[in-house]
Amino acid sequence: MTQAMQPWWKTATGYQIYPRSFCDSNGDGIGDLGGIISKLDHLRDLGIGFIWLSPVYASPMRDNGYDISDYRQIAPEFGTLDDFDALVTQARDKGIRIVMDLVVNHCSSEHEWFLKACQSRDCPEHDFFYWRDQRPDTNGPPDDQRACFGGSAWTWVESVGRYYYGHFGAQQPELNWHNPALRREVFDVMNWWLDKGIGGFRIDVIELIGKDLDNRVYVEGPDMHRFIAEMHAACFAGRDIMTVGESWSAKPDTALLYCGKARKEVDMVFNFNHIDAAWDPDKGRFGPNLFDLPTHKRILADWQHALADDGWNSLYLSNHDLPRPVSHYGCDGPFRVRSAKMLAMTMHLMKGTPFIYQGEEIGMTNANFTELGQFRDIETLGQLTEQTARGVSRQEFIDGANINGRDNARTPVQWDSSAHAGFTTGDPWIDVNANYVDINVELDRADPNGIFAFYQDLVALRENLDIVTKGSFASLCSNDPNVFVYERVLGTQRLLVLGNFTNKAISLDAGELSDKDGKVVLSNITRETLKSNEHIPLEPYEAFALLSDI
Repeated sequence: MTQAMQPWWKTATGYQIYPRSFCDSNGDGIGDLGGIISKLDHLRDLGIGFIWLSPVYASPMRDNGYDISDYRQIAPEFGTLDDFDALVTQARDKGIRIVMDLVVNHCSSEHEWFLKACQSRDCPEHDFFYWRDQRPDTNGPPDDQRACFGGSAWTWVESVGRYYYGHFGAQQPELNWHNPALRREVFDVMNWWLDKGIGGFRIDVIELIGKDLDNRVYVEGPDMHRFIAEMHAACFAGRDIMTVGESWSAKPDTALLYCGKARKEVDMVFNFNHIDAAWDPDKGRFGPNLFDLPTHKRILADWQHALADDGWNSLYLSNHDLPRPVSHYGCDGPFRVRSAKMLAMTMHLMKGTPFIYQGEEIGMTNANFTELGQFRDIETLGQLTEQTARGVSRQEFIDGANINGRDNARTPVQWDSSAHAGFTTGDPWIDVNANYVDINVELDRADPNGIFAFYQDLVALRENLDIVTKGSFASLCSNDPNVFVYERVLGTQRLLVLGNFTNKAISLDAGELSDKDGKVVLSNITRETLKSNEHIPLEPYEAFALLSDI
């Protein structure tokens, strides 16, 4: 059954590129736009419809590009505007759109706006940022708010005699969205890029742009939705693009406020409910992995139901801020290939737009660094001081960072078994995972049963079966701690998706899985049909999708 007309981003699969670590074309050890262009055939073969491109704007790179110093220039280490235009054109020729990552909650402390703001309280740019005076009783910061990357969220500027607010850190001052002049500047930037023919935006930490500092409301503030709606009217309306807002605060009961059609804000939202549910309440991402499958399934099902008839889901397990899925949820040892396929299938066949993070299509694993000197992430290094002050040992901290730290996703893509995994001819900016000789694109693509080939089949199912993008969703075996099972129904068709999340062979009670007879359209172990019986035997990390008539 071929797809009826829908917005292109509902049938497409996305692929996130973290350019610094994707492919280096000039030997300086840093991935770049030329490297991306050189690998477009790989992405075309995968079948993706668009690239989510992490920031490539001019930046001092204290947060690897999420601290922008010029919104209309490309960072020299990544290339030039001509290189960017070439990427957009050549990707389009291969059926791939470029969706840019835009950071407009904050900018770099080296942005021209901020440099001017620090010169005088009277210049227009001063009000592009949040400033507060010293507390008269302490002659210190306005409050005790801490920055995400460590230290106080307030930084003193002697030249203007005031503190400015940086939610993430001093290098990333927050932009004052309550200033209409600032909003106009941001919208001009967005339209400038859209006029270049890009496919849309992924908007970083969108839930922070409406903050109310005086009442200490930092997320989903009272003006947030008004600002997003204004952004839509000024930039998105009437364009054939896709927009997705990142929000760590969005919940199923607030999701439609972001992406309901009548809201006219964004097309979908990246939420993190299923991600931070596995984090330690006290240690956050640097604590142990507390993944619990029934909780995971309940959260995903809640989002499926919340956006069943309106809005749209984003589907992902990995991005530039998260650990490698096969290490975090599956098995990065003997069952690496099989568990990588299982994780992909159970995520991609829900209703929504799936996102593949670079290297996920070959089952890349966590970094497993052994020394603090190997880490590069500003959050990891900033939290080291915070965590050790609470009594966490350096080894405990390294162990925690190896479980959830952001550098796990940022080691270079492993293209082949040559030096530095074929990522660069120079010295890479961060160490290549030591397992690159055994895990790389060249080896996996040479295997007809490899992870890459499995992803190709997943992408094709989404494009060719209406039931994947239009079918209803129902969770089955919800409390079972071993399996993830759900069904999609459209008209007279039913798609049953099942994945064993354990490293053991199990037998699943088939009581909830009535009318099982059908054709297996995709599996990670050879299985063509599934006949009705009382129990379904499952191999470790086995997964399959069964299409049947109702």
